[in-house]
Amino acid sequence: ATYMSLVPTMAAALVNHPDIGRFDTSSLKLIVVGGAASSPELIARLEQVFHCNAMAGYGLTETAPAITTSFKKSTVIYSNEQDRVFHASMAGWPLNGTEIRVADANMNDVPRNMESIGEVVVRGDTVMDGYFKDPEATAAVMQSGWFHTGDMAVWDEESYIHIVDRKKDIIISGGENISSIEVEKAISAHPAVLECAVIAVPDSKWGEVPGAIVVAKPGSSLSEGELLGFLQGRLAKFKLPHVLQFSQEPLPKTGTGKIFKRQLREPFWAGKDRRVQGL
Repeated sequence: ATYMSLVPTMAAALVNHPDIGRFDTSSLKLIVVGGAASSPELIARLEQVFHCNAMAGYGLTETAPAITTSFKKSTVIYSNEQDRVFHASMAGWPLNGTEIRVADANMNDVPRNMESIGEVVVRGDTVMDGYFKDPEATAAVMQSGWFHTGDMAVWDEESYIHIVDRKKDIIISGGENISSIEVEKAISAHPAVLECAVIAVPDSKWGEVPGAIVVAKPGSSLSEGELLGFLQGRLAKFKLPHVLQFSQEPLPKTGTGKIFKRQLREPFWAGKDRRVQGL
């Protein structure tokens, strides 16, 4: 094979497999990671293990599916290797035939400053007309010709999009928005972490706070104190996990290999009057 497409959980499993070096993967030229947000660390590790280029892409079932690529644009100049890998880990810029915006609740474009967060909306040749025999569900996501993805992102002047979270997974703690993906990327940067998920857990003072479920690599002795110490300086204090659990079992996955966050949230919210973000 010369090309391989993976979701991040599959990619992490491969690069951390103890026997991966036994296999001849020299024919590989490109690895594309999609289905969930990637990270610079994962892209760099894929390139190190498989000795080929790795990049991210973005799309949804409703867009058939890919709508962006993080292939280098001719107008982009990387400042250094770290900048190149970061760009490769982003959702990227729109493919031909696709128009994408990052918009606020009033459908105004948010500033292209890589800080202002908005929802990714898309229209184009590959976007669905609607859900089969479900006009209510269609009306909820199709507005004025734009498909509302439910993905929250920032973007830059070159239209590179960087997904920060699913709308339903944003943690609102004391009025501050916290990206679960940002916290997950910080945790995953620890060399002893195999996989992790960050969810909102209830808190009597702040309403909800970040909680992390972590699976350590086999043979590691990672402790809560060590991990929290590692995160100091990498995350603002209010973004640090207030709840940190280690799991001996792999995290639950959907049929497409994405971490099943709703299942992870349920034990924390059982018996509560509400669910995270209204779920």
